[in-house]
Formats: sequence, C-alpha cells, structure tokens
Amino acid sequence: MPVKVSVIVPVYNPGPYIEDCITSLLEQSLPPDEYEAIFVDDGSTDGTPARLDELAAKEPRVHVIHQENSGWSGKPRNVGIAAARGEYVMFVDNDDSLGTEALERMYGYGKANEADVVVGKMAGRGRSVPVELFRRNRPRASVEDAPLIDSLTPHKMFRKAFLDETGLRFPEGRRRLEDHVFVVEAYLRAANVSVIGDYVCYYHIRRDDAANAGIQQFEPVGYFKNLREALDVVERYTEPGPVRDSLHRRWLRVEMVERLRGRRFLKLAEDYRRKLFEEIHHIATERFGPGVAAGLQPTQQVVAALIAANRYDDVVAFAEWEAGLSLRAVPGGIEWRDGTLRVEIAAEFTAGGAPLTFPGGGVRAPLDGPPPNIAEAVAWVGSDTVARFGKAALDLLVRERSTAAQYFQPVEVTREIVPVGDSGNVRLVLRATATVDPVGAVDGGPLRAGLWDTYARVRMGGWSKEARIGPGPRKARAAASAAVVGGHVVLPYWTEPHDNLSLDVDRANKRLGLDRLDPETVTVSGGRVRAPLPLHVPGESPVLLRLTSQGRSVDTPGTLSPAGDGAVLEASLPVGELGGGTWRTALCPAPGAADSRSLPLPLTLRTANGSVKVVRTPRPSAVRRLARRARRALAAVLGRRTASASKARKA
Repeated sequence: MPVKVSVIVPVYNPGPYIEDCITSLLEQSLPPDEYEAIFVDDGSTDGTPARLDELAAKEPRVHVIHQENSGWSGKPRNVGIAAARGEYVMFVDNDDSLGTEALERMYGYGKANEADVVVGKMAGRGRSVPVELFRRNRPRASVEDAPLIDSLTPHKMFRKAFLDETGLRFPEGRRRLEDHVFVVEAYLRAANVSVIGDYVCYYHIRRDDAANAGIQQFEPVGYFKNLREALDVVERYTEPGPVRDSLHRRWLRVEMVERLRGRRFLKLAEDYRRKLFEEIHHIATERFGPGVAAGLQPTQQVVAALIAANRYDDVVAFAEWEAGLSLRAVPGGIEWRDGTLRVEIAAEFTAGGAPLTFPGGGVRAPLDGPPPNIAEAVAWVGSDTVARFGKAALDLLVRERSTAAQYFQPVEVTREIVPVGDSGNVRLVLRATATVDPVGAVDGGPLRAGLWDTYARVRMGGWSKEARIGPGPRKARAAASAAVVGGHVVLPYWTEPHDNLSLDVDRANKRLGLDRLDPETVTVSGGRVRAPLPLHVPGESPVLLRLTSQGRSVDTPGTLSPAGDGAVLEASLPVGELGGGTWRTALCPAPGAADSRSLPLPLTLRTANGSVKVVRTPRPSAVRRLARRARRALAAVLGRRTASASKARKA
C-alpha cells in the first residue's frame, strides 16, 4: 500500500514524556501499512536514541534518523520531510500526542477537499490553544475568511508535493518562531486549507517539569528579530491593505500587546519587563501602520497606543488595573428537560471582587492617540464597551477533565444593562440559558465516560475570559438529579471545595441518590416488580434488572419511564428460574453494551414457593446511625470496665 501520511517527530531529550507520543502513534485508526512515523533524533543525550532504535526494530512503520544536535526543531523537521514517503506529512512534537483517529480523519478530509494544508482541532493540557478557529468544520478556508492566523504552530498536515513544489522548508539553527515563518507562508501559498472542528486531533501537553520548548522565557532581541522574518513573509505574499493589516494585527495582538497586559506582564522581573517593552516598542513603530492597531479590541488599542508613545510606566499602571479584573459566572436554575440539561447563567466582569461598573450612555469614539492618563484610558474603554455591549458574547463549554478537550454548547443570550444607584454608572450582565445534550454534546456525539467541567467564556470590551460556572445560590447548588440518557448515567454535581458545576458520566454510584428508594413504595404483582427511582429519563428506556444471590446472577429485561419528578422501574421477574432465596438487585442502564455498569439498589427480594416478597432493608443512612450507636455503646461498656479495673488496682 502507498504511504498516505508520514508523521515527523523531532526528538531531543524527551525522557519519559515521549511514551505518550509513541503510544498515540501506534494506536492510530489508519491501517499500519498506510502511514509511517519518522523520529528524527537531534543528538539526544538521554536514553531516547536506544528506545527509538528498539521500537523501530519491532515496528516496520517506525523509522529513526540520528543526527548531531542542530539547536532547534527546524532542521530535524526538514530532514524528516526529505525522508518522508507519504502523500501528506504531519508534524508532532515529542511531548505531545494525537487523537486515535487523527491521521485517518485529517488525511480523508484533506483528500476530499483537495487541501494543501489540513488543520485539526487542538486541545491543551496546561497549555492554551485556539478556540474560535475550531467552532465548526471549514472545508475551504483562507486567511481572509477564517481565523487561521490564530494557529501558527506546525502541528498540522501538509501535502508533500505542495511543500516540494514551493520549496517550503523550516528555517534552521538556534532560533525562535521558525514555525511562524513556515506556517504563514503555507497558508498564503496554499490552494486550499481545510479545518477539522469536530474531532480533537492534536493534544498539546504541558510537561510536569515545564520544559516544553515553546513555553520557555525568551531573549527579547533575538525573538523579535526572528518575528520580523514572519512579517517579511506576509509582506512578500500580500499587498498593502486590509488583509495585510489583519495578518500583521495577529503579531501585534498576540506577541506584543498581550505580553504587556495584566498579571502576565506584572509577574516578570522588572529588568526583563523593560527590555521586553523596549523591543516591542521598536518593532511596533517600525513595522505596523495605523490600520493595524485600529482593528484591535478597546483594551488592546490602549496598550498599543501606549507602546507607540513609549510610555512604559503607563503600560505597567494599565496592567495593574487589568490584573484586578476577573469573570464571574453564577448559575441560576438547573434542570433536566426532555433529556437535556438546561443551565441558567449570569456572567459579568468584576474588579477586586465587586461587579465592574461602566459609565452609562456609552459612546463609540476613535482612540486618537494615547490617552493622557490611565484614568482617561479606563474611561474610554468603559464607554466603548457599553456602546458595543450588543455584540458581547457568552459561550458555555464542557471540558473533559482527562484530556482538556472542550466543546461549545448551544446558548440563548440576553444582555442586561443594570443601573448602579444614582451614580450614573451601570453594570453589564450577560444572561444565558445553555443546553447540554449528553447524547450530542461532543460535536454531535455523546459525552464520554469521565468527569466534565463547565466553563463560561465571555468576549466583551477587548477581554476574552473564561470562568468556572459556580458557586451559585443555595437553590442552584441543589443540582438536578442524575439522568439516564442514551444508556449513559449523567450526574450534575458541585465540586469541593469550590462549588463549581461539573458532570459525572458513567462513574458515580453512591451519589446518584438511589439509596433513597423506600421499599414501602416498591410493588410486586403478576411476576413484575415496580419501583420509583430518583432519576430523570426523557422517555421509556430499556434497562436490565440484575438479581444476585450466593454468587449467581440473573438479568431480566425492564424499562425506565418518566413518572412525576423521577422515573419508575418496571421489570419482569423470572420467578421459576430464581427458585428460593434472597436476591440483591442492581440496575443496568445500558443493556447490551460491552462495558455495561450495574448500579446497586437498596432493594432485596425474597423468593419462596413461586412467590416474591420485598424485604425491608435499612437505608445506608439508617445503617450508619445504628453503627454509631453500637460504637458508642461499646465505648461506654469498655469505659465502665476500665474504671472498675482501676478501682480494683487501687484497692
């Protein structure tokens, strides 16, 4: 079979962090003879070279190239391109990993859309990744109609013939931003770029030792010298005008303005802060025209204006003001409705823990030069934010705790301007009702088993902030009951100690509330058992009732149906098969599933002579109370005995 994809992995002293990368490559859904993994060892001095040679000896799809250390990832990637036999090449860092279907999906999508570049959805474990780019699939994208410029890391799939025809290769040597130079040229010269937004293809992993190359502090002079090379590429392949300005704006925003904002800037050492500011001032005034900064968000425009005016102290002061701002997302009502979880959210920015206030009657006015002082800067941002409040956005995301993969959920948003007394100021509150469908929450697929955290994401006034949903008022913290939806058991719950809203999928047992089943409400008639359960079900769902006695287990079909605020379990009882004995019960919500769980019920049945009776069994809470009483009684008896023995010794 011809090789469809060549995965190129530059390697330098990854130690054990390479193991997850190796595992993810070997577990790809693409048939093993249709892809190859090329590890280019860039002079590693740990045990990695021997580990890779051993792997290559066992795996025909794995190839290893050893070379002297070149200083950075550019040359190893170029060596990998030269050795690649695949129709497409994919770049992966040695401490990251791929989704199981990444190669198959990206190759298929690239072929279907005749793409020179395929960008797969990313997730970051301890590292930030683009969000807006992956809201949806984009079969045909360009820098003019999609936020491709937000993703300049090389962890993408490129058509090999495209790289050869254009002669596109990475800059080599000890340098930064070689990926920016490579990727932006690929975007600008590609006939088509395709973006996969409905499957996480690439996982960026922050190492425990924080030794990832991309997160190390850099030397400003060399860094911005390399950044100029990326700007040169933009100017080589675009004409002056809105498109060039929008591309340049990415570097002004991400690499310059954002580095000088809030806590991120303030936590740097003073001498490094000044050096960083000086280099940014030089490149910003040297390379960017007025149209670049004009397209920034209000807060970013302020910082850009202060940079251009060389006002370092004011940049620090503005950062100190922004450092006190945060986002609060408070839940309101939470309820299951027709198998979906509806969550009401009220979100607003805060300053020092109190709601952030803005001047009422905001007016949009261009920022003509740098504000004269920080008070004026804050007032201009506030006025502009109020004027553009109609465009403020709130999203709800569910994030898988184990992988950091996150998914947007449908929301209905209203915007409320709340007067603050007689001050003339107002609060800006975003209210939303979000709908989480456990069967379709993951880009149309079900929530996977595990823990999922909920986040509110607000874009307003130049801020883009995320916050956990919670804590809420007591009414909200009494979260909805667990639900059985599509064979999965989904429990909304509040984390400890922060009271943030999360979802437990197919893991919870004791917290489901099944111990509240009162045997007095259970009926047995005509060979069928009927029991009310504190669960939500959207409609009649097939289940199994598992009966266990003395190591023997019998499954009998049943149904869960909506009944009032909960559900009712009904199941037939194979009385003749059971014989005599005492049978414990459990609910299996996903009959036929290979990994079907059974949830113990506080319900015991006794069979004898063809009849079935419900046995009263104490609830767990009652059992605990009895145990406590027994312990206290035993302690009292032992105490009396100890006292008697002491008196006897004295006598």
